[in-house]
This record gives sequence, C-alpha cells and structure tokens, in this order.
Amino acid sequence: MEFKSLKNIETSFKQIRFFGIVFLVVCAGITGYSVWSSYNFAEAQRQKIYVLDGGKSLMLALSQDLSQNRPVEAREHIRRFHELFFTLSPDKAAIESNINRALFLVDKSAYKHYSDMAEKGYYNRIISGNINQTIAVDSVALDLNTYPYTAVTYARQMIIRASNITERSLVTRCNLINSVRSDNNPHGFIMERFEIIENRDLRVLER
Repeated sequence: MEFKSLKNIETSFKQIRFFGIVFLVVCAGITGYSVWSSYNFAEAQRQKIYVLDGGKSLMLALSQDLSQNRPVEAREHIRRFHELFFTLSPDKAAIESNINRALFLVDKSAYKHYSDMAEKGYYNRIISGNINQTIAVDSVALDLNTYPYTAVTYARQMIIRASNITERSLVTRCNLINSVRSDNNPHGFIMERFEIIENRDLRVLER
C-alpha cells in the first residue's frame, strides 16, 4: 500500500513537471509573439508622418526609403542643370544668374565649357542678336549599377531668332556622385566630367 502511494506521488510530480514545462513554453511563445507584433506595429507607425495643416488639423503623410527616390532625383538633378545651363535670353544678368545656379550642380568641367563659349563670344552674340535659347530634355539614360553613376542626356535646343527658329539635337554625358544636400543642391548629387558629345542642327523654321 505504501509503495502504491509513493508511485502515485511520483506520477503526480511528473505530471506537474510536464504541465509546468508546457506552461512555460506557452508563456514564452505568447511573449515572443507579443514582442514581434509590437515591433511590427512600431515599424508600421514609423512609416507614418503627421503634418500640421496650418496649425488647425493633422494630416497623415507616408514616409519612404530615401534610396527608392534616388533614380528620380538623379534624373531631375541632370534635367535641372541642363535647363539652367542651356536656357539663355538676351540679358547678361539673366545668363549669369542661370549659369551660376547651374555651376552648383556640377564640377569644373562645365565651367570650362562655359569659359570656352564665353571666349568665343557665344553669349555676346546671344545678347547682341536678341536671341532666345530654350531646351527640352527628352530623356536621361541613367546607369545606377556602378558608382560613380553614368548618365547620357538627350535633349533638343530651340534657338529663336527674329527671322527663324533653329532646332538642334543636344546629347551630353556625365558621371554622378553623391553629395551633401543644400539649398543650392537639393538633390544631393554632383555631376562630374560633363561633356557635349553631339550638338547639331536638325531643321530651321522660317518665321
């Protein structure tokens, strides 16, 4: 009788130990799941930005990984440089203003091109001839697989005179490196080794 009681006590102890282990495993699982759910919730909330609308109400905005926008920013950086550098009007102050703003986006290679054109009297002819020059960037072929990045820009220039409009094909090439963002360089790129590889007349339209 005493042996049977000892056997029952041992069996009960094993059962209690088993249920205790199961309880601990369940508690650990619940704790782990809670921590994982809390982390995912916190990450989801970090993607949300609340913007104060005129001091009256909060508006929800979504944040994105900075790297996702780099190709778009790179193309816009190149496009902006071309618009500033090649858009000319018969106004010396306007030309200098555009060129100075463009030079914040590029290294000395573009300044050398500007100096050569100035020495040849190109900008003086724009002013004296009352000529307007505009540019339309058709596309930017960008290679982000290697660093520094390489880019080829295809654009069309319109040289507008009183008597005619000359349409020209413009193709340029450059390298892109990452830089510090600033008011003068909001996209955080610098163009290197800028060169014009094609600049030829396509057609002349009489006015």
